[in-house]
Amino acid sequence: MTAGFARGRRLRSTPALRRLTAQTRLSPADFVLPVFVKQGIDEPVPISSMPGVVQHTPDSLRKAAHEAADAGIGGLMLFGIPGEKDPVGSQADAADGIVNVALQQLRTDLGDELVLMADLCLCEYTDHGHCGVVTPAGVVDNDPTLDRYAAVAIAQAQAGAHVIAPSGMMDGQVAAIRRALDGAAYTETPVLAYAAKYASGFYGPFREAAEGAPQFGDRSTYQMDPPNADEALREVAQDLAEGADAVMVKPALPYLDIITRVADAVHVPVSAYQVSGEYAMVEAAAANGWVDRERAILETLTSIRRAGAGTVLTYWAVEAARLVAR
Repeated sequence: MTAGFARGRRLRSTPALRRLTAQTRLSPADFVLPVFVKQGIDEPVPISSMPGVVQHTPDSLRKAAHEAADAGIGGLMLFGIPGEKDPVGSQADAADGIVNVALQQLRTDLGDELVLMADLCLCEYTDHGHCGVVTPAGVVDNDPTLDRYAAVAIAQAQAGAHVIAPSGMMDGQVAAIRRALDGAAYTETPVLAYAAKYASGFYGPFREAAEGAPQFGDRSTYQMDPPNADEALREVAQDLAEGADAVMVKPALPYLDIITRVADAVHVPVSAYQVSGEYAMVEAAAANGWVDRERAILETLTSIRRAGAGTVLTYWAVEAARLVAR
């Protein structure tokens, strides 16, 4: 008889035992679906680098939102592609801007059934593709950009957004947005700050989807440098001090350590964004038969939750909700 060592396999011997002893569980309510809505198209436009993801028409977005609600997911994060772009992203806060119209429609359709989150940035709306106002020298001008963010926040709240989610990584953006919302009597509208958003190589497919690639340079002067971890905690602390109600880490899989450090450091909800490149690489590997697609989807989502994220933004949100509910 062999003795003297632990038998961890005892608790892994059946699916029921593994379920019973699982430390991390996925629920449909954990997931937020990022969606793209484009002005001036008659049919949804497939995104070649993100199989299964489309640029929606307003009508197809309404249908997708109902499907998301039926699946029980937590919410939607809206991104818009306007018909016209200009240097200051005027369509971002226009009453007839594509996201603001979509928010009005979805709030009318769904009320409070889903949390409607509005991504607040200018890159999809500017003709230069940067996240703010650009000087003649080609530098993103931080403080004038804050004025634009404040105006956009008010427009999104007026349109029906439950949550404002600034992603531009400008210094002081949360304070400017909180002040603007409070001044416009939207004191109850929370801010989910993209607090630790890295200058990542995993955003490529998103730039096709949102049509917001920079026309010159890159975003390394305002998004975070990938080697830095302590800086993420400083950014998170600053956003919380400025009035953020929840924080986000983006991307997710390459920054699981950052998610854990942030979750350990704060006492507010922590989200993580499983970005377009993370989605695309699993889809590409699965299409080639290199990985089991459904297992890879659930394993990556579990790893993000296990790292400490309470909510995961993922393009698989509806599918994953159905998988975990089986």
